[in-house]
Amino acid sequence: MKFPQSLISTLVVLIFIVLCLGNQPFVFCGQKNSKNELYEKLDLFATVLSIIQNNYVDTVSSRDLIYGSLEGTLSSLDPHSQFLRPDGYKEVQIDTEGHFGGLGMEISVRDNALVIIAPVPGTPAFRAGLMPGDKIVRIDGEIVDTPDLNLAVKKFRGPIGSKVEVTVYRPSSKQYITVEMTRDEIKIPSVLKAQLLPDTTIGYIKITQFQENTSRDFLKVIHELETQKMTGLIVDVRNNPGGLLEEAIVIAGILVGENKLIVYTKGRTPDQNLQKISPEKTHSIQVPLVILINKGSASGSEIVAGSVQDYKKGVIVGETSFGKGSVQSLIPLKDGSALRLTTAHYYTPKGRIIHGKGIEPDVTVALSVEDLLTYNKKRQQDYAPKLGDFERNEAYKDAQVMSAISVIGGALVYLKPNTQNSPSP
Repeated sequence: MKFPQSLISTLVVLIFIVLCLGNQPFVFCGQKNSKNELYEKLDLFATVLSIIQNNYVDTVSSRDLIYGSLEGTLSSLDPHSQFLRPDGYKEVQIDTEGHFGGLGMEISVRDNALVIIAPVPGTPAFRAGLMPGDKIVRIDGEIVDTPDLNLAVKKFRGPIGSKVEVTVYRPSSKQYITVEMTRDEIKIPSVLKAQLLPDTTIGYIKITQFQENTSRDFLKVIHELETQKMTGLIVDVRNNPGGLLEEAIVIAGILVGENKLIVYTKGRTPDQNLQKISPEKTHSIQVPLVILINKGSASGSEIVAGSVQDYKKGVIVGETSFGKGSVQSLIPLKDGSALRLTTAHYYTPKGRIIHGKGIEPDVTVALSVEDLLTYNKKRQQDYAPKLGDFERNEAYKDAQVMSAISVIGGALVYLKPNTQNSPSP
């Protein structure tokens, strides 16, 4: 069925009005100086739609044309803004539940490529040996020529037991690697390790992701380590892709203190300018602290590391983090679709932008490929499959962990003469 351009123009204007009035907290439609220009461009848009409807070789529904246009519009803004069709919106609604089917890896878009931020320990992606920084170039034999996060997630998720083939390019070794993975139920334990490192009194806690109750579990093991006379603490957020912001804020508060600015956001409108303050009456750490980060540390883990660094409450060891520091607002629309729109950027307490920059460590220590492979193998052997389990096996002492131990050892030697002036727990 062919639609006259006048009808399409009317529909386009109606869509514009609905978008401007339907979700008012996120509306930027009332700027008079740009309204005439916008109407002119909408007329151009209507002309193109009319040409497609009347001349394209195949019949295309108006719904698909509008959805495709919105997808293109959002993707032109930045890699993290998306238009989500109704089925895609349903997919993102299960992201933070910690229990779903798929491959178990966090991905993002960087330099016009799909990049793995981090595989989740114990998942198909982790067992297949995929690593942070790997670029996804093929999915089931199809070349990934336009990086689409929503489409990639949809392809990775599927019935448990079904298979998917993924080809990645690994910049560190300049190799193309193809792996076949079997989709599985993904259970993501948040606090994966909690122990005193052997032959030391230094506590070690691994946080894989910030989920519901992560701060509760973190505080539980902190108390446990303190009863064991912990004299220093290593918090490992390597390959931690982020998660729930509020949980990261609580954990940052435990590390830097109560009523402290942890992170703030800046956007175009006043309602996007927010400050996140650590809770009152939070438990605080009174021992030398090291945060371990790498290029798989993103979002919430960068917020934690950035606040610790700004307040000089600990030493950051490892490699520069991923640099995912933008705020995406999820805006539902009336037909079941949604916008995921970048509306602000995160800044550390001292005003450092995180997005695209990452957190630079105070002590830079890179891992060799051999060390990475050994580390991943050890983590796979030690993986605790049940949510809430904490590993009791020895943490693998790679070069970054050993550097953290040395930093804490040096701090203890430095603080020893001033023990009488140290704050009491």
